[in-house]
Amino acid sequence: MAEESILSDDFLRELMNVGEVDILVGLPTYNDARTVSHVVQAVRAGLLKYFPRQRAVIINADGGSKDSTQEIVRASSISDLQNAPNLHALRTLHSISTQYSGGHAPGAALHTILAAAELLRASTCAVVSPDSVNIEPEWIDRLLRPVARDNFDLITPIYRRHKFEGLLVSNLLYPITRALYCKPIREPYPSEFSFSGRLAVQMAGLDIWQQETGRIGGETYLVVSAITGGYQTGQVFLGPKSRTDQSAPADIVKALRQTVGILFSTLESNFPSCSAQGEMKIASSPDGRPAEIDTEPIRVNRKRLHQMFVRGIVDLEPVLKTILAASTLAELQRAAALPEENFRYTDELWVRSVYEFAASYHHSIISRDHIVQALAPLYRGKAYTFLTENRETSAQEVEVCVEQLCVKFEELKPYLVELWNGKK
Repeated sequence: MAEESILSDDFLRELMNVGEVDILVGLPTYNDARTVSHVVQAVRAGLLKYFPRQRAVIINADGGSKDSTQEIVRASSISDLQNAPNLHALRTLHSISTQYSGGHAPGAALHTILAAAELLRASTCAVVSPDSVNIEPEWIDRLLRPVARDNFDLITPIYRRHKFEGLLVSNLLYPITRALYCKPIREPYPSEFSFSGRLAVQMAGLDIWQQETGRIGGETYLVVSAITGGYQTGQVFLGPKSRTDQSAPADIVKALRQTVGILFSTLESNFPSCSAQGEMKIASSPDGRPAEIDTEPIRVNRKRLHQMFVRGIVDLEPVLKTILAASTLAELQRAAALPEENFRYTDELWVRSVYEFAASYHHSIISRDHIVQALAPLYRGKAYTFLTENRETSAQEVEVCVEQLCVKFEELKPYLVELWNGKK
């Protein structure tokens, strides 16, 4: 049983009033008043249309929103949809909003949802992002059906993305996860995903949630745990992946901590199994559609990426000397000295760089958090190369480029094993 202490007394009483359920949909929020109403209504519509006979509950785990997020969630009642055609509830659809303690933390929200799922004995669960403004009721069917009816334990999404969006996923997270764990999961840090009750019970009982790993990267940890635990995993196509604020610059250091830092940390206990050379295992997918890429024009500041790479190579030289092999650092320094029009960060150099970072993280050469932060300028350099090389490419050519990078991560995996087992 999950530690009930993470659930407030008021929340526990609300859960007991709900009773056991078949389906639980979790909605982690923090200052999402602008978008959350549409998301809640889409979730409700999906549950009513596709799962009218199941006992269902929506759990909003809020991180202390200062706006009206929780009030909007509470005000979203089922009566708003009962007059819609073909939407008829045969059971009560509950909706509960709770504020977890300790301040905003993605992992705390996920832990709250997992603990609620265990307490309510939900057999099928999902988490949806409050800023997925493109969500449709069909997403709920696509996420839940493989778990509810096909015995999958974890379903992660495939989105339609612009070729210049999700670069951290396409240039690092997807390739390294695929190489390390032999599972081609496109979104190792998913915004939307579904999972079985038995996986929820296992995850809720882990001791990671009070640690940094759980607080900032619970989603990635859950994905890796499902893979390494022998659970049945799959992927479904959802649709376009939207961002609510296209002008907001990405906090790449924060993103690296939540994703790459967590992936590096999972290797500590999983490396013996994932380092074995084996045949690539293709994850079963209830929806076989491949990743879709949008090639409409979009403005990206490539020049700034190159400048930040060059400055990072210079400013972080003492740190990079402790992390990277001398030959790797020398290649990066030569690349940084080239004119922008001649700069290129090759796949092989990028993969060697990442694997040397992973090994240095394992050996704790310096502070592990500093190691993850130091990867930021190198990632910007790789992103610059990807953007430059794919300015005029088609969707198919972009996918070929990503596939080639994945293969390079797989080919050089023995290099990581050598570094891991050796001395830095």
